[in-house]
Amino acid sequence: MQLTGAQALIKSLEAQGVEVMFGLPGGAILPVYDPIIDSSIRHILVRHEQGAGHAAEGYAQVTGRPGVAMVTSGPGATNIVTALCNAYMDSTPLVVITGQVATKAIGTDAFQECDTTGITMSTTKHNWLVSKAEDIPRVISEAFYVATTGRPGPVLVDLPKDVSSSMMEWYWPEKVDLPGYRPATEGDPALIREAARLVSEASRPVIYAGGGVLKARATAELAELVEMTGIPVTTTLMARGCFPDDHPRCLGMPGMHGTYAAVTAIQRSDLLIAIGSRFDDRVTGKVSAFAPNAKVIHIDIDPAELGKVRRAEAPIAGDCKVVLSQLISALGEILPRASEPREPEAPSSRLGPWHSEIDEWRARYPLTYDREPPDGALKPQYVVECIRSTVPDDTILVAGVGQHQMWASQYWRFNKPYTWVNSGGLGTMGFAVPAAIGAKVAKPEAMVWAIDGDGCFQMTAQELITAASEGIPVKIAILNNAYLGMVRQWQEMFYAERYSEVYLSPDLPDYVLWAEAMGCTGFRVETSEEVPSVIEKANQIDDRPVVIDFRTDVFEKVYPMVPAGASNDDIIVDPAHGEGGA
Repeated sequence: MQLTGAQALIKSLEAQGVEVMFGLPGGAILPVYDPIIDSSIRHILVRHEQGAGHAAEGYAQVTGRPGVAMVTSGPGATNIVTALCNAYMDSTPLVVITGQVATKAIGTDAFQECDTTGITMSTTKHNWLVSKAEDIPRVISEAFYVATTGRPGPVLVDLPKDVSSSMMEWYWPEKVDLPGYRPATEGDPALIREAARLVSEASRPVIYAGGGVLKARATAELAELVEMTGIPVTTTLMARGCFPDDHPRCLGMPGMHGTYAAVTAIQRSDLLIAIGSRFDDRVTGKVSAFAPNAKVIHIDIDPAELGKVRRAEAPIAGDCKVVLSQLISALGEILPRASEPREPEAPSSRLGPWHSEIDEWRARYPLTYDREPPDGALKPQYVVECIRSTVPDDTILVAGVGQHQMWASQYWRFNKPYTWVNSGGLGTMGFAVPAAIGAKVAKPEAMVWAIDGDGCFQMTAQELITAASEGIPVKIAILNNAYLGMVRQWQEMFYAERYSEVYLSPDLPDYVLWAEAMGCTGFRVETSEEVPSVIEKANQIDDRPVVIDFRTDVFEKVYPMVPAGASNDDIIVDPAHGEGGA
């Protein structure tokens, strides 16, 4: 069967089971947009290429399947680089297709030409510049394989215009043959046995669960490990929901804005079990002072992460789901289950003093804020709590980046996996609105709320036009404090209140009018008393996007906080607690 390269590309995407893609056409990719008309794939027309990438990320984060985006050459490709880098940092599987000028024009500075593969080499797991139409099925097959195996991540296929217009004989490769790419999945048996020994001997162990637990679909194995051992769990920003917040062994988020109990438990631990986490600087603080007395078990699919930041006594390269199963089997030979009152003692009783100490920290330094401020200011934490209390347990929450992201992670209760979508490693402002759209497209039956800041919202709000025109009813809560809030917090605490270029204005733009201009329903909330009723109204609207402008306390800060570069022992708690520190 003779097809053009463009037809072969779309047919290849269909063969991979692609149901939806996000994109924006332009000259170099135009031949590919013609066969989309006859395809089963739903194409969602975004208003900016960055929005296409973030929407694809939202889709991927809640489904585990690769998000797909397609844009044109030159500025189309460069506009999606931010999303590629964001996905690379957060190990999110994406397949991005970019148009390119004709092969004979490459290198001549042709109209809308750029070196897309060169630009994206450091922000993708791999990229391809297709030189022949007959290579398209093989390249697409390889692209999806690389994006979804091993440590997931983004890939890019750059397609010259003449290649997409050339003819080829259709085929579909029976297998992927990449001799240099062989991700390991099973852990080394000797290291598994060593890890089991370390667990059996520890008296103050902590699990440091990262986003890799979710990527590996390993939440059931993590729960089984905790049931067997009674070890308390911290869940990083990228791992929220991998272990239920309502579980008595869950300590919440560690790191710069983590809970006091999570941060301090890690600092005082004698064994740290890092699962699918990479010892990010926002978790470790000053590396030399991080968990100073802890031995380390480090489980990660990416061997490059082992020993990169912290030396591990048991560095285990492998898939988290597979390795946790191996560890559970090894522990089963030497430990009774926590639920079995066997002699000499079950792990839960052996760790009793450790649990009691952690419970004391939780009781002394809970997350808190002033619920009755004398000036009547609307507290952002209250808004998050009110939304959470009125929505189903499987509601998907999306966040931008900044103070509102931290409040969302702290005050939402995550009891189900894949209900939290955010930008972690790159910290990309403007992520929330398009990512919420992608999440809602992926799970149309689920309610999707986004907690955004006024600064973030202004970066990608135009994608709500996409949502309105495509019938994607997301709900956006803007925590509008009229500032670039996290930057202002740092300037207040560490720059002697010298507020340089952080004021945005509460009224410019008018978010309600802007929302209505984009085909959304807009609300404004200025007092605490209004919050529940407006949220209820928003929850009842399901035929268009909703935007709520919450006028929140201008100078509210995120606590706890570990200053950048400081030891986690220097944690600053809310002033309401008095003097704090681990």
